[in-house]
Order: sequence, then C-alpha cells, then structure tokens
Amino acid sequence: MNKIMSLIKRKPSVAVIRLQGMIASGSNPGRLNDASLAPLIEMAFRRGKPKAVALVINSPGGSPVQSALIAARIRRLAAEVEIPVHAFVEDVAASGGYWLATAADDIFVDGNSIVGSIGVISAGFGLHEALNRYGVERRVYTSGKSKSQLDPFSPENPDDVARLRSLQDQVHQNFIAQVKSRRGAKLADDDSLFTGEFWVGNRAVELGLVDGLGHLVPIMKERYGDKVRFRIYGMRRPFLSRLGLSLLSDTMALAEERALYARYGV
Repeated sequence: MNKIMSLIKRKPSVAVIRLQGMIASGSNPGRLNDASLAPLIEMAFRRGKPKAVALVINSPGGSPVQSALIAARIRRLAAEVEIPVHAFVEDVAASGGYWLATAADDIFVDGNSIVGSIGVISAGFGLHEALNRYGVERRVYTSGKSKSQLDPFSPENPDDVARLRSLQDQVHQNFIAQVKSRRGAKLADDDSLFTGEFWVGNRAVELGLVDGLGHLVPIMKERYGDKVRFRIYGMRRPFLSRLGLSLLSDTMALAEERALYARYGV
C-alpha cells in the first residue's frame, strides 16, 4: 500500500539537456548537431513524464542549419507532449547558441553571461600573393562560370563577395525571424538588436533577449517545488576519443571551438 502511495506521490522531475560546444555537423567530439542530439532530446521529453525540460546552454554558435534543426526539434516535441521549456545560459549563448535558447519559453542568464550576436559571419584566407611569391602557378578547370567562387588561391572577385553577402543576408533574415517569432513583444525597440552585437546579463534582460537573471536549480525549485528531481541528458564522448585514440581530430576541433569562444572574450 505504501509503495502504491509513493508512486502516486512521485516527486516532480525536470529533464535537463546540456547543450555545450560548437554547433556543427559531423561526429567530432563535443559538436552539437541534430543527428547526435536527436536521441537525447527525444528521451528528455518522453522519459518519465517530466514537468518541464530545461536547456543548459554554453555555446558560441556555429552552423545556422544545425541550430535551426535542433531548435525546431525541441519546439515540435514541446508541442507534442505539452510541457514548458526553460533555457539557462552559462558562459555564452551567442549566434547559433542564442538560436538554441530561443527554442525555450523563457530564458535565464547569469549576470556575467554573454548573449546575442544575431548575425552571420564567414571567414577565410587569401593566399594568391604567397603563390606568386614562390612562383607557384594555380590551375583550375571548371564547367560553369561560378564553380570556382571565393577561391582562396585567386584574387578576390567583387562579384563573388556580393554573392556571398546576398546569401548571408538571407540567413540573417531567417535568424531575425526566429528571434522575433519566439521573443515577440518582449524585444526592446533598439536598432542594435540585430547588428551582431552581444551583451552581458542585465543588458540582455533590458533588451528583451532574455527574461531575467537566474540559475537552474533555484528557478526550477521555485516553479516546481523544493522536491523537484533533475534528470541530466548530455552528449558522451566517443569510445575511441575517451581512450585518447583520436588526438589529432580532437585537437583540431578544440582549436576551432576555442577560436569561436575567443570572439566573446571567454
């Protein structure tokens, strides 16, 4: 009888999904993408009938496509099982990291968290002068006049740059639409919101990008009671990586991720 009563009075639970790292396709350790996260997100929403799902985010961004896919999956499942989603930002939720945060119904940050960078960036190198200096001749054969756009071994072509910026503008508009659709009237009327700038803690609250300052445990206890339990869902490193057998690829992925974080001073 006591066991039956304890089942009836089961403590409420919150499923916690950790979203930490660069957002990119591929299987490198620590990369966030829809394919690797799909099983975790599905389990978080469906296992044990949680009262809510909490996203703990620490990401400098990355692929806009993967950001959109992950956020869309979270929204679909939230609608299917009809439970709220809360986001908690740790060090940074910028660019694609903020896109992930907009999948939540409300967003909380630490006073020192960095939020924003609603924009699109592409980067590369121009190596044609180095080739000339060493007498190296570049030979490229294409069928299609636009097949060799933005070749780093050729001088920059203004038409190629204009084409790239046109594509970036389209992705930027998609990002803006996502933010406006999820944050709506909460957003401040401020021209800097969608310029790619980023802000810390209280300023992000003032701009309506987030809902307030707060941390996971106290906010969830306030919402769902002091006896709330937490089920943690996070990505595991691949077996070979845990043994240290993929050192080169791990090092390259880490360097790329650190470069992204460094843009925000963290």
